[in-house]
Amino acid sequence: MSSKEVLLDTHVFLWLLSQSKRLKSLIWLKDFSIYCISPISILEIRFLEECGRLKIDLEKIIEGIRFDGRFKIDDVSLERLCFQALEISWTRDPFDRFLVAHSSLRRIPLGTCDHTIQKNYPRVVF
Repeated sequence: MSSKEVLLDTHVFLWLLSQSKRLKSLIWLKDFSIYCISPISILEIRFLEECGRLKIDLEKIIEGIRFDGRFKIDDVSLERLCFQALEISWTRDPFDRFLVAHSSLRRIPLGTCDHTIQKNYPRVVF
C-alpha cells in the first residue's frame, strides 16, 4: 500500500489525539495512511495552552507523535511558507493562513472542519 498523506488542521489533530466523539464525523481519515502535522500546529497548540483554552502536555504529545508511524511532523521552509501565506487574503487567522499555505506548498490535502477554509480552499477534505 502506498502512503497517502494529509495535512491535519490543528483541531482535527487534537480531536484525533483525544479520541474525541467528533472523530465519527471524520470518516475521511481512513483514506490516509500518513497524518502530517505542521510545526505551525505545534505553535498553535502552545498558543491555545498559554491563552488558557487548552490543558495539554505538549512535550508528551510531540514525543508520542515522533514514534507513532501514522504521524509525521512535516517541516517546510519558513521562507517559502511565509511567501505562500502572503497570497491568502480570505482569512485573518494567521494559523489558518499558514496551514493552508503549508498544504498548498506540499500539494497535499488539508483535513479540516473549518468552514471558512472549506469555502475558500479547494484542496480540503472534511
